[in-house]
Amino acid sequence: MKRTFLSVVAFMLVAPLFAQHDGAKFAKIDSLLNYLYNNNKFMGSVAIQEKGNIVFQKAYGYAEVESKTKATPKSKYKIGSITKMFTSVIIFQLIEEKKLKLDTKLSDFFPKVKNADKITIGDMLSHKSGIYNYTDGPDFDSYKTKLQNRRDMLNRIESATAAFEPGTKAEYSNSNYLLLGYIIQDITKKPYKENVMARIVNKAGLKETYYYGKINPKKNEAYSYAFVDGKWTKTEEWNESIAGAAGALQSTPADLTKFVKALFDGKLIKKESLTEMTTLDMGFGKGIFAYPFIERKFFGHNGGIESFTSILGYYPKDDMGIALLMNGVDYNTNEIMIGILSCYYKLPYIFPNFKTAKIDENILKNYEGFYSNPSLPFKVDIKLVNGVLTAHATDQGSFPLNPLSETEFNFDPAGITITFNPKGFTLKQADGSTSQFTKE
Repeated sequence: MKRTFLSVVAFMLVAPLFAQHDGAKFAKIDSLLNYLYNNNKFMGSVAIQEKGNIVFQKAYGYAEVESKTKATPKSKYKIGSITKMFTSVIIFQLIEEKKLKLDTKLSDFFPKVKNADKITIGDMLSHKSGIYNYTDGPDFDSYKTKLQNRRDMLNRIESATAAFEPGTKAEYSNSNYLLLGYIIQDITKKPYKENVMARIVNKAGLKETYYYGKINPKKNEAYSYAFVDGKWTKTEEWNESIAGAAGALQSTPADLTKFVKALFDGKLIKKESLTEMTTLDMGFGKGIFAYPFIERKFFGHNGGIESFTSILGYYPKDDMGIALLMNGVDYNTNEIMIGILSCYYKLPYIFPNFKTAKIDENILKNYEGFYSNPSLPFKVDIKLVNGVLTAHATDQGSFPLNPLSETEFNFDPAGITITFNPKGFTLKQADGSTSQFTKE
């Protein structure tokens, strides 16, 4: 139930579904994800939708490693905090039904929560309530795998000190959405999961989305894994009662792209509600985030629960939705999505390099010093920091250099390769250009 996603914004096991047009870009996406999978960086499933049609979907790796059960596009993954988008939609439906207001106070439902008389439903939707995030509590690990009743969870939230004064800042808190789920139950007199099914799943025509329970492989439900000591190791399941309306749904990528399109097509809430939901305040929408990729702005959410990681995005101008659900990741998830979108939009993109070499620190230390090029207005300071060779250009940040050999190093995020020689080094950039630097 973590908040992660695009900072600027793998796979051989199941036959892919490709659109007939633009096949090259989908083939490159598939190649990228296969490359990540083959390097033990990723297991999961992806779907891309254009104007209501799935144009690419494929699953990579295993739904269950131990039994060698291959993942398929029908495999279901826990989606963590993407659940919050569903919760927000239901809250806006209740507002449209005049059963709730954005300025309704939390004290109407849970007066014992700190500052409840100052906290509004709108504050909770946009993480401006100041309610302490229960998943940050020191005891969370001790109960996350065990059944918790509503009073157990409320006691923890009600006894916690407020993180800040309501409305003064925005800070992500799962407590907001757990409580919103309880409010939905109290207003409708129905369990949260029944509201999800009736108000969203059935309306949007979703087939593979529902509240999770104990993972059942016979229902195509995937386990999650961490890459430990050179192998994928199963992560212990969290009880659904600790996630609730903050993160207890599971789904497939295709279903999630269908959900987000239904949302933006006005099938779930009115246009006015969607405008309110997507209006940013202090960096947060109401149950949704905006993520830039180059000049584009995607709306969506992402999440993490157990070792599942999920990303959902929608770009209204192109009517394009993308969902990436992972049950095993040993790489930066932002970088994975940046790679996928770069391939999709046919932008220059170099696959990450996972090759690394073990170099004696005495050799690395010999490279320390200042390097310059008479045609460039900056110098490069090479230093050995905690056993890692780093480069720092004047007026820019430092970045680590990954050793490929005793003389060749790279920095993948910028597509930079540095090759040292007795007099200095050669800098090669992603566009193929080179520059010679001399050690001073």
